[in-house]
Amino acid sequence: MQPINIGITETDREAIAHGLKQLLADSYTLYLQTHNFHWNVTGPQFRELHLMFEEHYTELATAVDDIAERIRTLGVAAPGTYKAFAALSSIEEVEGVPEASEMIRLLTTGHEQIVRTCRSALARAQQGDDESSAALISDRMRQHEKTAWMLRAMLG
Repeated sequence: MQPINIGITETDREAIAHGLKQLLADSYTLYLQTHNFHWNVTGPQFRELHLMFEEHYTELATAVDDIAERIRTLGVAAPGTYKAFAALSSIEEVEGVPEASEMIRLLTTGHEQIVRTCRSALARAQQGDDESSAALISDRMRQHEKTAWMLRAMLG
């Protein structure tokens, strides 16, 4: 393959891609968790939560593709297995099927974790003068901050 010459050193591209890999793993793990909760939610808020979770996992599905494509743009292979995601993700797996309010709490925690992952990845992108990755990460951070706020509001 032809060498990459986009004005970012190979060392910086690899460091930025590592932060993006962590963001990808967290996003994919939260996608799976949200989809699981969409399938299994019960209770008086069933319809509202079922539809909201669908909106969230649909948005996350688009996000994981965008993040993976940015990693590839930097010339690094994107992780794509459960094993790789488990090793990179900061979001813990959920055992069983929690109650609806616990689902909301867990998803809030997951979105907040992704915001923290974004902050770390953003610093790497800024250090490497990678405005494209910084913009992507900043957009993701804003989305997760807003989603966490809305989920927290549901908890009272």
